[in-house]
Amino acid sequence: MEFNHIYSGLISGKEKLALVGLGYVGMPIAVEFAKHVKVIGFDINEKRINEYRNGIDSTNEVGEAIKNTTVDFTADPKRISEAKFIIVAVPTPVKDDNSPDLRPVKSASKTVGQNITPGSIVVFESTVYPGVTEDICIPIIENESGLKCGIDWKIGYSPERINPGDRVHTLTTIRKIVSGMDAETAEEVKKVYDIVIKAGTFPVSTIKTAEAVKVVENSQRDINIAFMNEIAMICDKLNIDTDEVLAGMNTKWNALGFKPGLVGGHCIGVDPYYLTNAAEKLGYHSQIILNGRQVNDSMGAFVADAAIKEMIEAGKAPKKSTVVIMGLTFKENCPDTRNSKVVDIVNRLKEYEIEPVVTDNWADKEVAKQEYGVELVPFDKVPKADCIIVAVGHNEFRSMSMMQIKELFKDELPDAEKVLLDVKSLYRMDELRASGMRFWRL
Repeated sequence: MEFNHIYSGLISGKEKLALVGLGYVGMPIAVEFAKHVKVIGFDINEKRINEYRNGIDSTNEVGEAIKNTTVDFTADPKRISEAKFIIVAVPTPVKDDNSPDLRPVKSASKTVGQNITPGSIVVFESTVYPGVTEDICIPIIENESGLKCGIDWKIGYSPERINPGDRVHTLTTIRKIVSGMDAETAEEVKKVYDIVIKAGTFPVSTIKTAEAVKVVENSQRDINIAFMNEIAMICDKLNIDTDEVLAGMNTKWNALGFKPGLVGGHCIGVDPYYLTNAAEKLGYHSQIILNGRQVNDSMGAFVADAAIKEMIEAGKAPKKSTVVIMGLTFKENCPDTRNSKVVDIVNRLKEYEIEPVVTDNWADKEVAKQEYGVELVPFDKVPKADCIIVAVGHNEFRSMSMMQIKELFKDELPDAEKVLLDVKSLYRMDELRASGMRFWRL
């Protein structure tokens, strides 16, 4: 069966491309491809599909472009059968025990299998450990379709590298890793992605290699941030400012520029577990990666403990204090709350019988309640505070003056009893000192 006509079929308009999964990753891909070829966008979430059809982008990844896109949005899986090039971009979270949760990928494979037609190429973008695409996804698709991989249809893998909330490093400007089960598939996958990826594609020899690239690149970031978080803990004990130490270090040409912080989200806080899980199965126990994960997973509790300590030193009774947390999303200027580590701050404070007030106008109220049991309070309705933890660097928090921050505290409080935790080092050290408030920075 011929597979090398799919690219030309897409360009000429004879063939369609289908996207399975339209979240933070899948939807921008669908919108970008739709500028050049016919695209069917499928997602099982009908509410999300209706929003997209009505020009509403709740992910905030493409904004106004959603209103004019020609993507054919649907919640009907049968429509996938109209496409010859199928991209799967569903999430790959971890379970409570940090083992890979492959249910979304397996479910998507089943859906594709039930609707694939002979002569198609399926490309997975979901982050997985090496071997998942070939060992888990292929058998499911074959089983559901009755079609043989390599004969009736082909498979490839091209890991997503979208950075939610990033307006500089967007889909088209990040070089794309591409792979296929054989040379013909790899070439066709490369040609199709080259339609939209201005930065170009980087073919690798096997699907397993491509799968490894993704989990390794995020594990590297995770380990570097874990080192910075450890440095922050040491600097805290030494009573010196981490940010100043790092600013000095970064004057050297080969410094890496990482900063301490809460490591959440769907990639960096998750992918290392996929890599170490695969290694464990082969009898190798991670020495560095899992220790890095341990450090990063402990940072929410570390921040909460620092808040308790600062309140006590300011002469306050933490249980009777009003604690306000500013920010819930996993990163700044982005509505994505997946795997947010701010929740760890909330949970740790609850262990001390403190019910913090959480505000984040970027985050979805329903999702916060459903996923984390957090009742978000609109910023203008937040009660006056004894302690404020600025946990996320949203622009509206970053641009606040010390005067504006002071106004968020209880009026009767002397400055020395106003406790401010600047987790992301958003505010200038000289301004913090001049404010007279009791402050702490990670």
